[in-house]
Amino acid sequence: MQTPTLQEQPIQLHTFKPPVAQTKGGWSLPKVLELINLPFNDLLFKAQQIHREHFNPNEVQLSTLLSIKTGGCPEDCSYCPQSSHYETGVEASKIMDVEEVRKAAVEAKKNGASRFCMGAAWREPKDRDIEKVAELIKVVKSLDLEACCTLGMLSAQHAESLKEAGLDYYNHNLDTAAEGYSDIITTRVYQERLDTLENVRNAGVNVCSGGIVGMGEDRESRAALIHQLANLDPYPESVPINNLVQVEGTPLFGTKELDPLEFVRTIAVARITMPKSRVRLSAGRQNMSEAVQALCFMAGANSIFYGDKLLTTGNPDWERDQALLGKLGILTS
Repeated sequence: MQTPTLQEQPIQLHTFKPPVAQTKGGWSLPKVLELINLPFNDLLFKAQQIHREHFNPNEVQLSTLLSIKTGGCPEDCSYCPQSSHYETGVEASKIMDVEEVRKAAVEAKKNGASRFCMGAAWREPKDRDIEKVAELIKVVKSLDLEACCTLGMLSAQHAESLKEAGLDYYNHNLDTAAEGYSDIITTRVYQERLDTLENVRNAGVNVCSGGIVGMGEDRESRAALIHQLANLDPYPESVPINNLVQVEGTPLFGTKELDPLEFVRTIAVARITMPKSRVRLSAGRQNMSEAVQALCFMAGANSIFYGDKLLTTGNPDWERDQALLGKLGILTS
């Protein structure tokens, strides 16, 4: 149901005006930089206006993420405790069996999730892995849940196989701006990220792609990440924004923490530049105060991961999330 647009208020706003087109090439980097540098109140006001044009401002979509294959990843992502390059105490495991996943999906649906996401610590899945994941997707779909996977790089053939199994969304984050990518990951190149997203899109699967902030980048780098995402053709249907969860043993442990208001700015810019996307609060939400989360919802976030686990880091439990959403008068879907 379409909600009424926020009435114009008699206040003086910054003169920035976003371009009408929201397709590839619609956002230049200078325009995104101008946007992220707006006075905070102007930025949130603009984000909330655009949010109300496309979504119910008092509704949040719930997703649950289950790690179906943990640890032992050959990639050297500097933020990730599942990398085999670092000593973080995460032990490698085999892929979960069908019944384990079914039980987790049933519980997720019982607690209100509409999307069930499955993550596996692979650089890229093999044929036999895709066959197993296809079984799990069918189980999730049989429960009338949306199915999402994040399995690493994906070939065109594997993307087609997952589509045939019923996959709704594939998550593959760009992580950071192209210019700083090699400082975070050396075992793959940025273009391989883009190639996977293209394979997913060509297979007819919805794209879930965002990034991680708080890895020591500056505001310009955050703007460059959003610029890249917003100019994908089309931009992702789902955009998870992660705040770095520092894990001892990873190279980024000890990085100066990002100012919470900078995180809110990133959410707002994602909302404005990708107005029809679900913008999701993902990893790092457990470290945010209720006030910061409320600001994120005001800035246009309308999806969260919740439950017991977000891959290998804790996530706010169901009761706490329900209490916060209740305080804010936010419905779930």
